[in-house]
Amino acid sequence: MKRILLPTDFSDNAYNAIRYAMQFFKDDHVTFYLLNTFTPVSYNVGYLVETPMPYGLEDVALMNSKREIEATEEKIKKEFNNPKHDFVRLSAFNTLIGEIQEVIEKYNIDLLIMGTKGATGAKEVFIGTHTMYTMKKVKCPVMAIPSGFEYEEPKDILFPTDYNLSTDNIYLSLIKEICNKHVCRLNVLNAYYGVPLNNDQREVKDFLDEYFKDNAHIFHIAEGVDVLEAVEDFQKKYKINLLIMIHNKHSFFENLLFKPVINQIAYHTNIPFLVIPSEKRIQ
Repeated sequence: MKRILLPTDFSDNAYNAIRYAMQFFKDDHVTFYLLNTFTPVSYNVGYLVETPMPYGLEDVALMNSKREIEATEEKIKKEFNNPKHDFVRLSAFNTLIGEIQEVIEKYNIDLLIMGTKGATGAKEVFIGTHTMYTMKKVKCPVMAIPSGFEYEEPKDILFPTDYNLSTDNIYLSLIKEICNKHVCRLNVLNAYYGVPLNNDQREVKDFLDEYFKDNAHIFHIAEGVDVLEAVEDFQKKYKINLLIMIHNKHSFFENLLFKPVINQIAYHTNIPFLVIPSEKRIQ
């Protein structure tokens, strides 16, 4: 049985991601962990140091959180009523990302699905700060669902890669599972800058070709453009339902000098985006 974490702040945006998850995994036996974190606004550093529970605000916030999560579960069951789906309700006085990390480790979470919020006045920007930091910090796959995105079964998946990935990554099986379950086509896209693939990259490409031999898959080359342009151009030509990328671990100086590709694409795509941690990030 799969274990999937669904953080929620009880907004329409968060519930939209939950609806996507229910439909995406409608045929699977899944335990969904509904998580809400709270930090009462009256708390400040002085209160936290001197009096951990001033005026019972934590108790009130906890009761409100539990009540809202119960209502969310009832809403889900009323709308979908899937006997294959079980739910665990979690409320915590903690930061969102801190609690997410603890829940992933405690319950051995397989996948995290969360909604994303667009920035005011920038329609092309869909991903929110919480989602971006979550992608950077957690050691399990994260699927981000754009605000207002209506569910589409993934029939064409775009998988941009430079072939600098570990063939031992345990989450490659998730991509294969999605391809098997939804009978979709995997489009493997490489941005070509005039430098041919080295031996290691060619070996990875051959591995992917063999690994997905039982799934429809096509290798594409985008010449003379960077990865972001390649992804945007590909989306203009083809109806892509899901974008998947592997998030490699960047050093501090790389993050200062070069904006990571994951961030660039996340800020511009308007379809569900699955980010898989690299083998190094998992470790």
